[in-house]
Amino acid sequence: MEMLTLEHFAGCVDETFAVDLQGMQVDFVLVEARPLKHARPDAPRVPFSLLFRNAAPIVFPQQIFSMRHDRVGEVGIFLVPIAQERAGFLYQAVFN
Repeated sequence: MEMLTLEHFAGCVDETFAVDLQGMQVDFVLVEARPLKHARPDAPRVPFSLLFRNAAPIVFPQQIFSMRHDRVGEVGIFLVPIAQERAGFLYQAVFN
């Protein structure tokens, strides 16, 4: 499996990632993809953060979601709910 990097997601902002939850498709929209400060020069990748929005009326627990996207493919991403907005809940993934 290829190591995911910011470059995999940078061109996907404002695009939908589909998740199959118990036979239902749930959509998460990538609203931000940004690099994080890194302290180790020998790190295998530059750390980055992804922020997704989901418009469901309920918050999903933190867990690994199997997310599908046309260009990225199917990837397991650990999402943590971090905020609620008028448009839905925000979830963050951090890659060190």
